[in-house]
Amino acid sequence: MDKFYNETLYRLETTIHELEIETDCPIQRIEAVIVLIVNSLSELKKYVLKRGFKNIDEEIRFFKYQKPVIVSKLIYHNAIYKIETKKPYGAKPVRKYLNDELRKLKRYFDNNLEFYKYYRTNNSFIDEKLFVRGKCDIKLSLDTFYFEADHRFSTSHDYKVAKIIANDLIQVYLEDQINNINQKRVSHNSSLNWTGSKTALTELIYALYAQGIFDNGNADIKVIAKTFEIAFNISLGDFYHTYLELKSRKMNRTKFLDSLRDALICKMDEKEERE
Repeated sequence: MDKFYNETLYRLETTIHELEIETDCPIQRIEAVIVLIVNSLSELKKYVLKRGFKNIDEEIRFFKYQKPVIVSKLIYHNAIYKIETKKPYGAKPVRKYLNDELRKLKRYFDNNLEFYKYYRTNNSFIDEKLFVRGKCDIKLSLDTFYFEADHRFSTSHDYKVAKIIANDLIQVYLEDQINNINQKRVSHNSSLNWTGSKTALTELIYALYAQGIFDNGNADIKVIAKTFEIAFNISLGDFYHTYLELKSRKMNRTKFLDSLRDALICKMDEKEERE
């Protein structure tokens, strides 16, 4: 089983990758990918019905870890197809639409929290009930899908595992789409322009980076620099080269930061004098 499954998965992923390179239209690409996945599942089903499994352990491994990987691709691409074909026009409606889709994922997570915990902590104590055919237990929160599925090629929870894998990917897709919209909004709506020197801004960015101000110190310097460029309508060019020039200064390597400190102290002193 492992050899046949691995070969099937490899062929599928290779063909999907080729489609992503060759096909410009994302909708047409998704349609073609869905057909490929359905065909791969059909091949797997024929193999399982003809050859069966050597033992229960092999059956559990197939329905818990192998089949869900391919089914998750089908769920994911079908979901993205629906999201893209139903997407409204305009940044604000699209952002609301995508956030609504995220809330649907959250509801599924909340409704299946116990199984999420079981699967993600790699528990196995009830695997024979969940991932062996013919072991249906209605008390274990069964999806309606299971009752309509071919029980020769389905267990009570293999689809739920595929759903978990797919939902993680769908969440990443939706969040990327929302982030892209937000970045464009910042770019289009920003009325602030950096009128100081590029060297001064580079000095400030590297100071914030060195202090670990963003994302608990985990933010990449390129991301920080890009955010400042978008927010203040400026292109820093080769900011790393600018940083090297700052670093090589023999005197006053933090000229701009020092001037900020002096200006702030001066401002504070002015306020105190007025009071």
